[in-house]
Amino acid sequence: MGWGDRTAWARAHCAWLGLMLAAVLSIVATPARAQIGSARYAAIVVDANTGQVLSATNPDAPRIPASLTKMMTLYMTFEALRDRRITLNELVPVSEHCANMQPVKLGLIPGVTRLTVRQAILGMVTLSANDAACAMGEMLAGGSEARFAQMMTLRARGLGMTHTIYRNASGLPTPQNITTVRDVATLARHLIYDFPTYYHYFSVRNFVFHGRTVFGHDDLLGTYPGVDGLKTGFTDLSGFNLCTSAVRGGVRLIGVVVGFRNPWHRDADMRHLLNVGFREVGVLPGSNPGLHLVTQAVAATMPHPVLPHPAIAHPVVAHPVVAHPVVPQAPVAAQANYLVNVGAYGSWPAAQHAAILAHSVLGAGAIRVVPAGTPAHRLWGAQLTGFSYGSAEGACRTLAQHRLPCEPART
Repeated sequence: MGWGDRTAWARAHCAWLGLMLAAVLSIVATPARAQIGSARYAAIVVDANTGQVLSATNPDAPRIPASLTKMMTLYMTFEALRDRRITLNELVPVSEHCANMQPVKLGLIPGVTRLTVRQAILGMVTLSANDAACAMGEMLAGGSEARFAQMMTLRARGLGMTHTIYRNASGLPTPQNITTVRDVATLARHLIYDFPTYYHYFSVRNFVFHGRTVFGHDDLLGTYPGVDGLKTGFTDLSGFNLCTSAVRGGVRLIGVVVGFRNPWHRDADMRHLLNVGFREVGVLPGSNPGLHLVTQAVAATMPHPVLPHPAIAHPVVAHPVVAHPVVPQAPVAAQANYLVNVGAYGSWPAAQHAAILAHSVLGAGAIRVVPAGTPAHRLWGAQLTGFSYGSAEGACRTLAQHRLPCEPART
C-alpha cells in the first residue's frame, strides 16, 4: 500500500470512526426518547407527600409489572410483621414449588436451606429472588401461592389500586398479571408511609446470604442524589421496569417507568423525569437530599420496634423505648436531659420518616417532630429525646456510621 493509499485509508477510517462516535453520542444525549411512545412505555411522577401527579404518560394503561409485583408481596410481609403474625427471625418454609421457580433466585433447597423472613425480604429487594417471593407468599397464605395472589389483589383494591390483578407472588410471566404505573406509584406511597420502620430495606444494595454476597439490580442507588429505593423489574414481555423514590430538600418524589428495551435507557429516563419533577416543585439540582440510608446489610438480627401509623397528623409523636436498646439510656430520669437532632425537613412526613429511621438504627429514644425555621420558610425538626449527655454522643457516633445526620442538644 503506497503513501497515498495509506492516507486515503486513514481518512476513510477516521470518517467511519467519526460517524460511529456521533451515533454513540446521539444515543447518550437522548437515551430514552426513542422508546417513549412505544407500545409498552408508561411513566408517572408523583409528589409522595401530597399525591399530586407531576407528569404522566399512559398512567392508567394496563402494563405487565414483572418484579414490581414483589412490592405487594413485601407490603403484605410488612403488614404481617407489624401485626406480629410473623417475626424477622422466623424461618420461612421452602416448598418444591418455590424451589423450582425460574431464575433469578437464591437457589433455595427444601429441607436444607434456612431462610428467615429478613433474608427473604433482602432477597426480594436486592436480587429480586423469585423463590424467596414464592416462599414468603406461601407462608402468609397457609401454603398456597395462588391463594396469596388472591389476597394480594384484594389488598390492592383496599389501597386504591383499581387496575391491578396479581396471579403470583413474584411477577413471573402469568396471563392477566397486570397493573398500571399509577397503581404502582400508589403502592410505593403506602410502602413508604405505612411502614417507615421497614422502608429502609429498599435502600439495601447487597447482603450476605449463607456466606455469599448477593448483589442488587438498582443502579440509581448511590448514583442519583436522594434515591433511597424501591424496585426494579424485567421480563421479556414487560421490558425493563423501575419504581424509584428520591428525597431532595425535604420533598420526596416517586417515579415509575416501564417498557424499556434495556436498563440503561430506563434509568436515564427516570433521572430525566425526576429532574423535571424536582424543578417543578422548586427544588434545584444539588439540594440537600434530606435522607441518607444504609446501603449494605448482613443477614443478622436487627431490632424493629412497633411504631405508630405515620398518617396520624400530630406535630409531636411520642414513642416508647424498646427493650435492650443499642444506645443505653441513663437510668436516672434527671440525667435524661439531652436529645439528638437528626435534621430539619420541608414537610412533617419527611421529618417523621427521618426520626423513625434514626430510631430503627439506634433502638432507643422517643420520636419527636417539632416546628422549625421561620413562618415564611416552615421546616420540621426530627428529634429523638430521652438521652444523657454520654448516650447522646454515642447515638450520634452510631448514626454517623450509617451516614445519618445527628447533633446532640440539651432539652
